[in-house]
Amino acid sequence: MSRRSRKDRDAASGLLMPGIRPLILFLFFVSGIINVLALTGSFYMLQIYDRALTSGSVPTLVAISVLAIGLYGFQGMFDIIRSQVLVRLGARFDRRLAPLAHQVAIDMPRYGYSSSEALERGRDVDTVRGFLGSQGPLALFDLPWMPLFLAFVYILHPALGALTIAGAAVLAVIAIVTEILSRRLSGQSQEAAVRRNRLADSNARNAEVLKAMGFAGRAVARFAKANEANLSLQTRTSDITGTFGAISRVLRMLLQSAVLGLAAYLTIRHELSAGAIIATSIAAARAMAPIDLAIGNWKNVVAARTAFGRLRETVDVLAKAPRPMPLPAPVRSLKLEGVTVASPGTGRVLLSDVGFTLDAGQALGVIGPSGGGKTTLVRALTGIWPVLRGAVRLDEAELQQWGDEAMGRHVGYLPQDIALLDATIAENISRLDPEADPDRIVAAARAAAIHRMIVRMPQGYDTELGANGAGLSGGQRQRIGLARALYGDPFLVVLDEPNSNLDGEGEEALTAAIRAIKARGGIAVVVAHRPSVLKAVDHVAIVMDGRMTAFGPREEILRPAAPPTPGEAEPKPARRAAETGRRGILR
Repeated sequence: MSRRSRKDRDAASGLLMPGIRPLILFLFFVSGIINVLALTGSFYMLQIYDRALTSGSVPTLVAISVLAIGLYGFQGMFDIIRSQVLVRLGARFDRRLAPLAHQVAIDMPRYGYSSSEALERGRDVDTVRGFLGSQGPLALFDLPWMPLFLAFVYILHPALGALTIAGAAVLAVIAIVTEILSRRLSGQSQEAAVRRNRLADSNARNAEVLKAMGFAGRAVARFAKANEANLSLQTRTSDITGTFGAISRVLRMLLQSAVLGLAAYLTIRHELSAGAIIATSIAAARAMAPIDLAIGNWKNVVAARTAFGRLRETVDVLAKAPRPMPLPAPVRSLKLEGVTVASPGTGRVLLSDVGFTLDAGQALGVIGPSGGGKTTLVRALTGIWPVLRGAVRLDEAELQQWGDEAMGRHVGYLPQDIALLDATIAENISRLDPEADPDRIVAAARAAAIHRMIVRMPQGYDTELGANGAGLSGGQRQRIGLARALYGDPFLVVLDEPNSNLDGEGEEALTAAIRAIKARGGIAVVVAHRPSVLKAVDHVAIVMDGRMTAFGPREEILRPAAPPTPGEAEPKPARRAAETGRRGILR
């Protein structure tokens, strides 16, 4: 790894958990105290066998026991402190990273990721927090103090020290082999889990369709196949960690017995005291315990490391994101200059070389066949999808120069698929603004002609909508979405199929809303299949086959095409395409 990339990763780690180094040093220091105090048992056995028993002194036995109890108490206290610090470190990590991970989860679908992949960052936060509260970190903090116990055993007798060091080396090799074999499988298992979750999310979102048309069984079978692949990889990973964990435990017990046997042999040869037999066994077991614990928790260690790496990359990207300077509110124009847009998921170009200009107080209607590129144009206008080439400008400034919060103040958007938040009607209309002005909420509702319907509900504007407004009709959801788009009188209002679920009254309210946008000096862009909503627009654009084939005043574009008189030349291809698209939409 280059010095520059290492520096970037260190900086990202600092952003993930600021002030982490002092905490790590503190935990390392506390772990040192715990491991030093862990020698209490060995020293206690030495003193019992070599001093208390040989002297036959009860006061000596009592004094040694009281001292040992006090040292064990201190060890337990420091162990509690270390555990509580790690738990609070995990909570601090979650508190800082969970909002950032959720922000990324909101942005990722714009770039072609599924909602399951987007939510994976939130699961990464849970993984790291859970790991910090588990036994895994304890093993990692105890590992550097292994030489303390090895040195203690070596001081008792060099042969015992050599045997213990050899056993530690074997266990370390097992840990390295476990890491090598599990790393690749862990990554594949993560990808398989994402695929399974993606299918589960898709099936849940299409539950009504699956039920109504009777192919839920096939959807479940498809999920079961993906789940089986995930389980297979999970099983292989668990087999590796479980197998080597069992081997390490057996070897550790074998090593303890070998150390005990060698110590007994040395005692018989009068090279070791009787107390040293038990002391050596306790110290050798303590020296091996962190490796054994690390191997047993290696799956969690790998998962936490992978999750932390992804979060570090995420934070690094967020840290490098530009922070645009605040600009004055747009009041003059919307310009598209040769805009080309590709699908973030596939890279296929969906819209090519679109350009037009709208001035304040104008409205544009966009028509064209399904799949022609209308919704892609909407996503480019609102900044949902980045443009591949060209520029979308508000008052000459590209959308990237406004920033998300500024765009939220100056842009209103009604998507084709209405998605209401799990919040109250007022919170939905005000875009979750905690300091929203009730008068502005009511004004937006009146503009969408839905105020009367809202106040007739038992809780009025405080009515909880639940998940996606399940208790409302399609038309009601659409008009609440329209009120949300109109809230705060944004300069640019983009409406994608705003009348698809509206009745006659709703369409009249929509037309009045478009005229009100124009009257206050805003700009409206309306995508429509039904021509009734176009009577309030000034210009019409026809988008088909990923291109804008016509743009001009509404009366000119929507004028019925007259048949050519005898001898008149056939229309040019572009004009013929525009006329064909117009007839198809207005038929």
